[in-house]
Order: sequence, then C-alpha cells, then structure tokens
Amino acid sequence: MKKITMFIIESCPACMEALHWMDVLLLENTAYTSLTIEKIDGFQRLDLVGKYEYHYVPAFYVGEEKVHEGVASFDKIRRVFDAAMGA
Repeated sequence: MKKITMFIIESCPACMEALHWMDVLLLENTAYTSLTIEKIDGFQRLDLVGKYEYHYVPAFYVGEEKVHEGVASFDKIRRVFDAAMGA
C-alpha cells in the first residue's frame, strides 16, 4: 500500500468537492480507511514545489507518481484510492 499525497488550496471549490468525495468513499468502503492520506495546502508548503510538480489542484500523488490533477469526480478519486491500494 502506498501513501497518497494530496495538494489542495483551502479556498478552492474543486478541492472541497474532492474532499467530500473522499469522505463518501471512506464511508462506502472500509478498506480505504487503511490508506495513509497526507493533505498539503499548496500555499503553505512552497518548499515542496521542487519535489512535486503540479499546475492545478487538487493534485494527487500515489507514492512519487502523480495520478490525478485538476477537478476530481467520485470515480477519479476511487481510482486514486485503488492505485494506492495496489489494485
């Protein structure tokens, strides 16, 4: 199982929607509760810009690989979670 790193900006409506879909998925599938998810505010952690390259938020990394960037749907976030679980 790999760690998910999620970059958000708190004032971003797409980020808030992604967080909502994440909550729904966690409630629907208890296996996802074992995932490690680090949420990072892109404005607060400018020191990570060199390590992670993204242009839009939310941006999701599984391990060191970017797996999604930009507006996310329920299905897109499920794919992020499944990638982290190794499915």
